[in-house]
Amino acid sequence: MTTPATTPAYRRLSVEARRRQLLESALSLFAHRAPEDVNLDDVAEAAGVSRPLVYRYFPGGKQQLYEAALRSAADELEQCFAEPPRGPLTQRLSRALDRYLAFVDEHDAGFSALLQGGSVVETSRTTAIVDGVRRAAAEHILAHLDMAEPGPSLRMTVRMWITAVEAASLIWLDGGKQPPLDELRDMLVEQFMAVLVTTAGRDPQTAGVVRRALAVETPDGPAGGLARRVLPVVTDAAHLL
Repeated sequence: MTTPATTPAYRRLSVEARRRQLLESALSLFAHRAPEDVNLDDVAEAAGVSRPLVYRYFPGGKQQLYEAALRSAADELEQCFAEPPRGPLTQRLSRALDRYLAFVDEHDAGFSALLQGGSVVETSRTTAIVDGVRRAAAEHILAHLDMAEPGPSLRMTVRMWITAVEAASLIWLDGGKQPPLDELRDMLVEQFMAVLVTTAGRDPQTAGVVRRALAVETPDGPAGGLARRVLPVVTDAAHLL
């Protein structure tokens, strides 16, 4: 009597399809475990393939696989802020943040490890990939502001807000994913408008951006709600004028 073969029956996939399958398996693992806690055997098991097959596609081992998975995640994150240049700015930002925060929610542990650093697989290349996401997000937002040649004040304001979004995401994960995502999104959109207005008080270019943005906002939109909540507070400080 012969025993059944125990070798997995692999599906025949194209080179690109197999590589994509391995990256998706790795991303799924990195999403919920720190990179140093994932090895090639874990990826092989998750993909239903052998360890040698993983090495065939990623001969550089875990480091190469991690960087490829990170690049794949970065490509997805970079597209979060891509929106058609139509409609009020706050609505575009809300949709972009919905995608960004959904990614954070799905890849919680991996997102934390990615931004907080300290991983044993962190290198100058992985750091450059993460910084590239930040720069791409900034360029998308500046495009939403219809500003091809932003001055230093406006560019700094946008980059500062992106840093705030990252920090808020990490705090949200550390705090048990509270408040609900829609509340976090609204708060971040309102904070962007607030810092933009603050910079506008000092920078004529940003002032022009704010005027154009507010001209197409609606009373029932995020900017209208923010104005109704904030103006009474500011009015109480009229004695400072």
